[in-house]
Amino acid sequence: MFSVLFLLVAWAAAGISCARLCFAAVEAARPAAESPGQKQALTLYEAAFLAGGPHRVTELTLVSMHRRRRLLLAHTGWATVVDPEGADDLERSVIGAIGPAGQARIAAVRAAASAADAVRALADRLVSAGLAVPDSARSHVASAVRGVQGATVLTAALAAVTLLLPPQEQGADAAFLAWFALPLLLTLGCLAIARIEVHPYTRWASPDGQRLLGSLSPKSDGDERAFLTAVAVRGVGAVDDPALRAALTGSRTAHRSH
Repeated sequence: MFSVLFLLVAWAAAGISCARLCFAAVEAARPAAESPGQKQALTLYEAAFLAGGPHRVTELTLVSMHRRRRLLLAHTGWATVVDPEGADDLERSVIGAIGPAGQARIAAVRAAASAADAVRALADRLVSAGLAVPDSARSHVASAVRGVQGATVLTAALAAVTLLLPPQEQGADAAFLAWFALPLLLTLGCLAIARIEVHPYTRWASPDGQRLLGSLSPKSDGDERAFLTAVAVRGVGAVDDPALRAALTGSRTAHRSH
């Protein structure tokens, strides 16, 4: 009796959680209605946000300021202000995150600047233009993924409890384990598909935003804009300066460890 009840609970949890994830993923990927004023090109900051979110925008700003000698990024993980006058709101946010002392840890600057009003305003503009996925949709997808993960753990736990129950008849354990395998395969398969289709739960760019991102073609031909485009699209991995890459990746690793 309990075995059947456990099996029904496992099936219900698996079915509901997977259906919720499917609906959340479809809603997040729903294309925005086209408008006559729809953007046909992206700025570097917009491309950075659509490719990697607020942190990518901050990384691009840091790299750009460092290249123009407005900021010094040391391989030790410290950022030092050289020119306190920012060229735009995002640069002023970085300078403000460093503080009046003119020097701060890059990890702390990255975190503070990524949460600044300038980045939020950039995100709002992209969402309004239908190029970025709203935070609510991203939250729903992430919550749905956690629900499927919970259903997976619940199914495995119920199967284990069923094994501990006294068998009602010969071969009953094997039969019930086979039935528990089906919802387990459903949830694991759903998680595997989500890992590919909606990773990292979910993309920052909407389908329209991904289309515009795909039209960018960063090339390593020595041109400054092409270099910054590569950083916006691919992140720190596009930085060819070992010291600068160490400054950014080392500080990020230290921040995560902390």
